[in-house]
Amino acid sequence: GGRGGGGGSKTTYREGMRQFLLGIGRKVAVINLDPANDILPYEPACNISDLVSLDSAASACELGPNGALVYCIEYLASNVDWLLEELDKLRDHYVLLDMPGQVELYTHHGSVRSVLHALQKQNHRLAAVHLVDAHHCSDASKFISVLLVTLSTMVQLEMPQVNLLSKIDLIESYGDLAFNLDFYTDAPDPERLLPFLEDDGNSEFTRKHQKLSAAICELVQDFSLVSFGALCIHDRESVWAALRSIDKANGYVFGGQEGADASVFACAASELEWEDERFGTVQERYMHAEDLSELLPPGASRRPQVDTIGEGRRAGEGEGEETGEGRGVERESG
Repeated sequence: GGRGGGGGSKTTYREGMRQFLLGIGRKVAVINLDPANDILPYEPACNISDLVSLDSAASACELGPNGALVYCIEYLASNVDWLLEELDKLRDHYVLLDMPGQVELYTHHGSVRSVLHALQKQNHRLAAVHLVDAHHCSDASKFISVLLVTLSTMVQLEMPQVNLLSKIDLIESYGDLAFNLDFYTDAPDPERLLPFLEDDGNSEFTRKHQKLSAAICELVQDFSLVSFGALCIHDRESVWAALRSIDKANGYVFGGQEGADASVFACAASELEWEDERFGTVQERYMHAEDLSELLPPGASRRPQVDTIGEGRRAGEGEGEETGEGRGVERESG
């Protein structure tokens, strides 16, 4: 389910990923299922506004913006055959579903889950992409909230989900991190964040809800489901790493829908990453130099150059692996 809040992460991700997929030779189609998307920077293969209008729903039912949005998604769930017919026209495409941004649609409302499960029953292989602004890592209380929302969406949607810390280049724009980046991406022990809640400037509120915060951390740790990748949409290597995770989640790497072949075993044994490859390069590029003494070589202070998506792709990227179908579903927590 695609979710996007403030800051434009969902819009930037969708357009950046669309261009990247086109650059590596995939046939891409974007379906807009967000009724509030009035101005689209792309030409959608189909648009929910052809089925139901947000403004018409608001005026006819005397609803506010959020109520009208929920009505539109419920209407889509009741008329999901329309979406299935549109997807049948795109059988040879890698499809991105541009979803609404209201978090309640994914944490406890059932319409989005109903729509996505209807697609899965028709053998559409889906993966949810959940975007979280990386700067939330610098605030312990916000990051604990992010963990709870992420876990709630994973449990509610019941489908493969890739969680990404977006805008990783701005990760320390609101303050330094209390731990190394791998603590936030793997979230092994969120209870270690509890002492830092006193630093949020609202100690009375923090003391009042200390037990609640501890219970949330314990819940997240008990489920042991939440982890994040790092994404800078302007960094080719970062986008490529995110796409590899998404392709594995939606089954694209396993070949066509007619059945798995040797590519299943090739995928299992390929593209292994060491811990320093997953986090060390990201930290070197985007975190403050004074925080990286253990990562940078002696005398090194300049950050390495970052290849951008617009500079093309490296030889061999995406070649010989373009089989099967996939569906990407975007969501952001901001």
